[in-house]
Amino acid sequence: MTYFVLNALFSLHFLLTYNFSDLINKNEPITPPPAASVHSEDLERFSANKTIPQEIRQVALEALSYFPDLIPTKIDFQFKNAIHGSVMQAQPKISSLLFQNKQNRAYRIKISRHLVLEDEALPIESLPRDVLLGWIGHELGHIKDYLDRSAVNLLGFGVKYYLSNTFLSEAEIAADSYAVAYGLGEKIIATKNFVLNHEKIPLDYKKKIETLYLSPGEILSMVETAEESSTEEN
Repeated sequence: MTYFVLNALFSLHFLLTYNFSDLINKNEPITPPPAASVHSEDLERFSANKTIPQEIRQVALEALSYFPDLIPTKIDFQFKNAIHGSVMQAQPKISSLLFQNKQNRAYRIKISRHLVLEDEALPIESLPRDVLLGWIGHELGHIKDYLDRSAVNLLGFGVKYYLSNTFLSEAEIAADSYAVAYGLGEKIIATKNFVLNHEKIPLDYKKKIETLYLSPGEILSMVETAEESSTEEN
């Protein structure tokens, strides 16, 4: 009960004091740390402050290797039997959101134990590796987007995310933008193509991806722009 009361109070305060543009600043540049070559035997260093199910440990560590600045961040990868309307979902842990500062905040990435198709359910670890990398990378993009937000901002973010499809779309674009900037563009494209082209993925989920998320072509344009910028800087 205390959680719901606090959530309501914070959310009401947010809605009265913040406007839509305060939540997502699309003009703010994303500057990832310098990319470094990582060998498979070195991936374990990215497990610091993380809990990861064994079934997806290696692919999750590979995704984390694209975000070396997340090493100090506490992230709990959790299998769930079902996540309403999603396959994965990144969130701050409510206890750390309310009682910890930004630097000590903890997050969780909920991951559906199975990808539900029209006539079967596939263990999530059985998906093609690039597809799984892109999916996890997108969720890590969300966490990057959360890091500098205040507790009040994040509570309002959650309210807007569920109430406004426009805001939801902006939030998903922000997550994709982080993932592309950190070098996961091709994996994000692989994930989107997998969802949109798989004949047994439910049509309502495909429609959600088509309507609210960037298309593979738009992600490709982002990748090409990032590559051009990198070439010009060098």
